[in-house]
This record gives sequence, C-alpha cells and structure tokens, in this order.
Amino acid sequence: MSILIDKNTKVLVQGLTGKTGTFHTEQALAYHGTKMVGGIHPKKGGETWTGAKGESLPIFASVAEGKEKTGANASVVYVPPAGAAEAILEAIEAEIPLIVCITEGIPVMDMVKVKARLDRSTSRLIGPNCPGVLTPDECKIGIMPGNIFRKGSVGVVSRSGTLTYEAVFQTTNVGLGQTTAVGIGGDPVKGTEFIDVLEMFLADDETKSIIMIGEIGGSAEEDAAQFLKDEAKRGRKKPMAGFIAGRTAPAGRTMGHAGAVISGGKGGAEDKIAAMESAGIKVSPSPARLGTTLVEAIKAK
Repeated sequence: MSILIDKNTKVLVQGLTGKTGTFHTEQALAYHGTKMVGGIHPKKGGETWTGAKGESLPIFASVAEGKEKTGANASVVYVPPAGAAEAILEAIEAEIPLIVCITEGIPVMDMVKVKARLDRSTSRLIGPNCPGVLTPDECKIGIMPGNIFRKGSVGVVSRSGTLTYEAVFQTTNVGLGQTTAVGIGGDPVKGTEFIDVLEMFLADDETKSIIMIGEIGGSAEEDAAQFLKDEAKRGRKKPMAGFIAGRTAPAGRTMGHAGAVISGGKGGAEDKIAAMESAGIKVSPSPARLGTTLVEAIKAK
C-alpha cells in the first residue's frame, strides 16, 4: 500500500495557468505518468492548458466541476498567497480527499480559518509552504525533484523542503529507497503534523524504517516522540533516524520558516533532540549522514 498517493491518484491543479503551476505540472506529467487531470480557473473554464511539450489539460471553472468531470481525488494549490486560503477552502467544499498546498507566505489568520473548516471536513491538507508528496515511480504532487527518488522501504516526513530532498538523496545512496516522502511544511498553522504521517508509516507494511526531520520552534517533534513511545508500548515500532534543523539558532530568531522560532524557553533544538532520542530515534549529527545513521538504526534493531 502507498501512503497518501499512488499510480491511481488523479490530480487537479489550482493555479495551473500561472508560471509556477505550469512548470511543476509539466514536471509531474513527465514523472512516471502522474495523472494530472485538469486545471482550475474561475474565468477560464472551458479552455485548454498546453504545456511546453504539447501536453494539454482541460480547465474547469471550479474544483467541484473538475472533480465531477474527471473523478479527481487530489488537488495541488499553486495559487499566490492572497488567494491560496480561498483555493484550499474551495477544494474542501468540493470534498477533495487530499489537498496539497505548495504556496508560501499565506497569512496565519487565513490558515486559522482554513484549519477550522478542515477539522470539520473529510479532506486532508498537506502544507501550506511545503514541497508536497511523492511516491517513487507512481505519483508526484508538488515540487520535489523526482530524479533523486528510488522505490524502496523508507518513509520520509519533514518540516523542511530542502532537507526532505537530502533525506531522499541519502536513502537512495545507501540503497534503501523510499516508500513515500511527505513534506508537511514549516508554517505554524498547517493541515498535517508529524503524528498523522507517522501513524500512516507505522501502519504501512512496505515502510520498514522512517526518517523524521524537524526544526526548532513549536512542540510538534516532542509530541511525535511521545506518540512513538506510546505506540512502542503497544508493540508498534520501526527503526528511525532523525535530524533537527536550527540547532545553532539564537532564541527569538526566525530561521527560514514562520514556525521555526524559539520563544518562551520552548522549541529549542536540544530539547527536541532529547525527546527524539528518548523515543528511540537515532539522531544524525548532520543532514549528510541521515542515510548512514538510518542504516545504523536498522542494524541496531
């Protein structure tokens, strides 16, 4: 079983006609035939999008229309920050099962409204401000570079886009490969947290080991560590490696992501590392050693 997406996933693109949406849709179509089935634009319904290599997709006036006519079960949002929250809400109202929002810079209060609606829905949101989701050789939603992936046994979940790629590259290099990589995003208010993805990886028979990459700020890593401890007591445990970005960041300084800020004595790297190690995660000293660290964790199982 694949996590979140597979070769049967049908994807609508919100923001297809923009430069970013066009580029990454072309990349997705080129990746093992990811099923991109249409674009959404309220003023361009009935038109056709054409890619650089002659690819074409129908454009629908709404997500609901696109879902009805294509059977889409996923949507990816490349809409600029001012309109991205409304785009997510439209996908929620259309009952799209999986919504992936790549957009960076969405106002926090906009996302608070989205989260409130999301919690009353059947949809799952990945992001915003994330690189997306990729299941090797099956489906690519978002901006991850497909060429570094190799089908295998490692589940990757990360708050950092760049470090997601590093974890994938490292696990490919040591011959393990990946089941699915999920970039959950670095914003303080987002749709999916570590625990949600870890639950899926623990339940997935094909995922034999896990890499979790966190950052300073918030308590998501500590929450995930407690979740893993509780699951281990129930007999559910897999070899894990981890990394925390921002170890040298000064208190009060935001480092790249809006959610990566230490305040009130909470969210520091050392506390997160200690929590992860107490949950049995082998923490890598650097991103460049994630692959070998996971190999060590597997051998020590």
